[in-house]
Amino acid sequence: MKCVSVVGIGPGNELYLSIAAKETLEDSDLIVGYKKYVELVEEYLPEKEYLYTGMTKEVDRCKMALEKASEGNCVSVVCSGDAGVYGMAGLVYELSVDYPDVEIDIVPGISAVLSGSAVLGAPIGHDFAVISLSDLLTPWELIEKRLALAGEGDFCICLYNPSSHKRKDYLKKACEILLKHKKEDTVCGYVRNIGREGEEYHILSLKELKDTEVDMFTTVFIGNANTKVIDNKMVTPRGYKGV
Repeated sequence: MKCVSVVGIGPGNELYLSIAAKETLEDSDLIVGYKKYVELVEEYLPEKEYLYTGMTKEVDRCKMALEKASEGNCVSVVCSGDAGVYGMAGLVYELSVDYPDVEIDIVPGISAVLSGSAVLGAPIGHDFAVISLSDLLTPWELIEKRLALAGEGDFCICLYNPSSHKRKDYLKKACEILLKHKKEDTVCGYVRNIGREGEEYHILSLKELKDTEVDMFTTVFIGNANTKVIDNKMVTPRGYKGV
């Protein structure tokens, strides 16, 4: 069967893998992905055949998967979190027009906005926006606009890719934009290494977050005007008590 499954593996820990995702990987002849994610899957499926590429080689690895599938292999492309949230699902579909005989299947996974939220408590209990601070594929001017509008709308906000070696001050810039619309004491939190060894979380104010250093393994959450701290957990009420 000529098939490419794009599989969300969650944080990478087997405990966070859905039954459908695990069965898909087990049934695959070949598993393709970014080197770090392939290594995570290899820990619990060491007998499988793997191919991987490095960072910024997304097109290469998706083409590789489609070509292998067109040769008659059942191939899985693995993504951290969910395959459709900043993952490879869209790219595989875009490239698949050149491989009309290959069937595409998307297998959902637990995105960092969900797994990170669970670690912090309940930070996205009401309307929320997910924004990536990476300007590799999105102009920073557009990211700024999205941050400003999300802040103006008092959304809870989850920030992906909050920092890197080349973007050390991007979280600070984002907080400065949000501080024009949100109070300094807005409850915020961040989680590092979600579902992996060394997992840690911190709860702090938006003012404090502005001067906090994080890395690419960190997911940041910014509350709305009603977000509060309960038993050292970040909680955004849905409003049930007022009904």
